[in-house]
Amino acid sequence: MADEVEGGAGRGSRPARSLGFWMCSALVVGNMIGSGVFMLPASLAPFGWNAMLGWIVTIAGALTIAFVFARLAQAFPQAGGPYAYTHAAFGPMAGFAVAWTYWLSIVVGNAAIAVAGVSYLSVLIPAIGQVHALPPLLTLGVIWSLTLVNCLGARSAGWVQLAATILKLLPLAAVLLVAVLAFADGATPVTPLRLADLHPGAVTGAATLTLWALLGLESATVPADKVIDAPRTIPRATLFGTAFAGLVYLCLCSAVLLLMPADRLAHSPAPLADFLDAHAGAHSGPVLAGFAALSAFGALNGWVLLQGELPGVMARRGVFPRWLGKTNAQGTAVRAHLVSAAVLTVTMLMNFQRSMVELFTFIALLSTTASLFAYLFSALAAILLQRRGGMPASRLLRGVAAVAAAYSLWAIWGAGRGPALWGLVFLLSALPVYALMRWRERAGRTALATG
Repeated sequence: MADEVEGGAGRGSRPARSLGFWMCSALVVGNMIGSGVFMLPASLAPFGWNAMLGWIVTIAGALTIAFVFARLAQAFPQAGGPYAYTHAAFGPMAGFAVAWTYWLSIVVGNAAIAVAGVSYLSVLIPAIGQVHALPPLLTLGVIWSLTLVNCLGARSAGWVQLAATILKLLPLAAVLLVAVLAFADGATPVTPLRLADLHPGAVTGAATLTLWALLGLESATVPADKVIDAPRTIPRATLFGTAFAGLVYLCLCSAVLLLMPADRLAHSPAPLADFLDAHAGAHSGPVLAGFAALSAFGALNGWVLLQGELPGVMARRGVFPRWLGKTNAQGTAVRAHLVSAAVLTVTMLMNFQRSMVELFTFIALLSTTASLFAYLFSALAAILLQRRGGMPASRLLRGVAAVAAAYSLWAIWGAGRGPALWGLVFLLSALPVYALMRWRERAGRTALATG
């Protein structure tokens, strides 16, 4: 298969590089701080203090993965992220399988983010939850609107992402301030720590679920061909964004979990809004709900960028149908965006019979597990490429990559049998698709030779 075939307005054209450090950082932070910080407290409520330990494990593991991606991005400043690294280390079939799984994880994850945004919007506008058909229609409307924004070009999406990231941090700072005041006041009972309630299995389950919140640490690596000074910008944005988002999650989710009753939290469609209602007055919750919806939709904007960029990159390299890789004047693979949005639409319509919290939790676990396969292969790629001399050798990188690979395997196991099997199904489903693409390529070459 062709390895570096560029499709676009003209053959051989390359997209303009328009994403600098702050836009890349906003892409990483914005994709990570999206629906998770607003919805995960409800999903984590049954875990209690195990969730705190789970967050610590997750942040440590995510930082090892981020370090691996940062070094890989320095050595291979190419578009495609996990696909490019796996392809370089293990060949085209493994690269395709990882890219296929990663793309499906993005599409599935975008369904969860969209659900979270509409869930919080229903707090601000109660009529949304009262009309059965309204949530899916609104969700699909948001998805296709953001697809249109991304079709206008990476820079347009980048500005939207930067603005949304700044706006979403304002209410989170307010929640953190209210939590600090509640702790200092001492009037609110805090969930007690009982060592007998801490279990390795519960910590593992919580850590896998919290990893959903930190998915996106690799976001800056996917549109690398649109990044200014990619070998320097991407590593800095990746490490900074991961550390910043991890700190925000740890502080906010810990505060909410410790200051709200678990039974109320577990059934809340908007846990942070309910937290503010309980501690800062009855009118603060709806305001935060509006910011939460904006936060989720801002994250969705960044993920829609990735879900269109990845198949576009693969098409330009000849492993997806080439018509998907054709770009417009802004360097955007519009057809790849439209196909991805269509797959996301089908995913949404197939799963909207579940409740908001159930749907979010299930899709979050499924998307997390599928993404972990991309993280695992990227960590293994870093180890193998150093041995082959494909990138600068470093004892530190080898050690961190080994830890990242072990963490990825542990998190896949911790997701449970159902999500792990689905992740494996996603990975294996790439094989017949890859075989079909190879067959079509050979058939096309034969037709040209005989024609």
